[in-house]
Amino acid sequence: MKLNLRIEFTDGTTKDIVCSASDLVAFEDKYNLSVTKLGDETKLSHLLFLAYHSESRKKQTTLDFDAWVDTVAEIGSSDLDPKSVA
Repeated sequence: MKLNLRIEFTDGTTKDIVCSASDLVAFEDKYNLSVTKLGDETKLSHLLFLAYHSESRKKQTTLDFDAWVDTVAEIGSSDLDPKSVA
């Protein structure tokens, strides 16, 4: 299972972020909420956590969560097909 998110950073750059199974499990552990409930109870902090966890896991950021969130202007779904991303 994968979830793709698109981030726009405060510097104007954008990035598609792939959240994989390990990111989704970490989300469920942190929030005690099934990822299947994301559609019903989506919070900005949920999406930001998933994107941050993926970026941190892939060593794409060395910032802590709060500092990384300060660099984000917008977050939303990506147009990428989750199944097409390795």
